[in-house]
Amino acid sequence: MNDGKMVLSDLSGQVLKLTLNRPDRLNALGGNMRQELYAALQKAEGDKEVRVVVITGAGRAFCSGGDVKEMSERREGNGGGGGGELPPVRDHIIALMRRLPKPVIASVNGVAAGAGMNLALACDMRIASDKALFTQAFVKRGLHPDWGGTFFLPRLVGTAKACELIFSGDMINAEQALQLGLINKLVPHDQLEEACAEWAGSFAAGPPIAIGLAKRGIYRNMECDLPSALEFETYAQTHCWNSEDAGEGIRAFVEKRPAVFKGK
Repeated sequence: MNDGKMVLSDLSGQVLKLTLNRPDRLNALGGNMRQELYAALQKAEGDKEVRVVVITGAGRAFCSGGDVKEMSERREGNGGGGGGELPPVRDHIIALMRRLPKPVIASVNGVAAGAGMNLALACDMRIASDKALFTQAFVKRGLHPDWGGTFFLPRLVGTAKACELIFSGDMINAEQALQLGLINKLVPHDQLEEACAEWAGSFAAGPPIAIGLAKRGIYRNMECDLPSALEFETYAQTHCWNSEDAGEGIRAFVEKRPAVFKGK
């Protein structure tokens, strides 16, 4: 029983899988889904048992984006206006995903459209089924991209291609997405869950302090100069060097055995 939850949570082997659960609406971001996703990510942030977060969709879609039916009802109720809440929950979700000191993986099992595509792009990495489809569908509705699309997409595919995808709203398949660098891995549809679990598990077995600081450094240093980046690397390396995990990693290498990292 899911008790009507729009985001299902399942923790297995330190990997937390969050499943968008409106399959009848292709997991459109309506109802309380945003709030439930934000709450689940907040809980994951403070849970030391969670080392990796996977976001996927129930049924045949990853996420079809905003719920257009709800948008229509909201516009009619507001006399054609009303842009929504300020600041919107979506912005809190994206910011939290970025600062979360744990890898966040999108497991794209079907269509990822509009906000759904950008939710996937906001993740640190993406694995996709060969049935996955991607589209910046906003232009088809006369809307501007949100959920960080104008930030993430150019950084992944370059400015010109981002303009093409956003201005046209064209749909691309998983193979095209792989060629563009939008996704890290492409697997047969029936192997997606197993492949994602194996991939996520490999990160969960790693040193969480080092991985968390590396994630912070990657995103921080995209927006700063080289001296600042080097300064942060020195800080992060010193912090890791003084951790128990570093001692374990070094001993394991010398003893020719797998390291067991405890996040200390």
